[in-house]
Amino acid sequence: MTARPAFGGIEAGGTKWVCGLTDERGDLVATDVIPTTTPDETLGRAVRFFAGHETIRAIGVGSFGPLDLDPASPTHGSITTTPKPDWSDTDLLSPLRQAVGVPIALDTDVNAAALGEWRHVAGAGLHSLCYITVGTGIGAGAVVGGRLLHGSGHLEFGHLRIPHDTARDPFPGSCPHHGDCLEGLASGEALRHRWGRPAEDLDDPAVWHLEAEYLAHAIANAAYALAPQRVIVGGGVAQHPALLPRLRERLARDALRQQAVVTW
Repeated sequence: MTARPAFGGIEAGGTKWVCGLTDERGDLVATDVIPTTTPDETLGRAVRFFAGHETIRAIGVGSFGPLDLDPASPTHGSITTTPKPDWSDTDLLSPLRQAVGVPIALDTDVNAAALGEWRHVAGAGLHSLCYITVGTGIGAGAVVGGRLLHGSGHLEFGHLRIPHDTARDPFPGSCPHHGDCLEGLASGEALRHRWGRPAEDLDDPAVWHLEAEYLAHAIANAAYALAPQRVIVGGGVAQHPALLPRLRERLARDALRQQAVVTW
């Protein structure tokens, strides 16, 4: 007999949405992968996936952003200003609530990943961790004392300012807002702009020495500020085999002598 779905989840990404249903134990019952097209099409398919399952008790959504996470805001639950065409000012919560009628929790995709790592994977049993994703962009989520860290909104880790020796690295950065912030220097988009190829096609050791240097500056800042027990580095760029050994070597000289650095 197939288990009845009890909980739903959505990973709402810029290229695809992954929707899932789990039973009481957290085992997957059903999934669907939905291309991220227009808001109406994408949300419509997500609504149809969850509609009709009367046993669902709650849904969690981790979405690309930026997001309005202030419950007192009239636009709470909306994507704010995003470079994703047609998605600025999109209300994510109302269509789901109207269709399913159960409590829905919304947070950033990287916060959702941080919470998942803390509860079930590399952070299980810890009271604090920092999860950093290095992909097309760069983001971070932190769990401190068993709770996700929020301020007035959500962390904008990718826009940290880090040392940039323009004589050694004249690349001006790819961030449309700040130029040579962390994301502008070390994201997958920055690598593509600087070297003319995607990260997976870059094998020159000099590329990854520089990448590790920039990421180490940012991770050290996070370690000094939050003192996490573990730093988890995920995302497509982080999976390149040349990066992690160099990153660990660089961090051993800096802040993370005690904290473990692992990949997702």
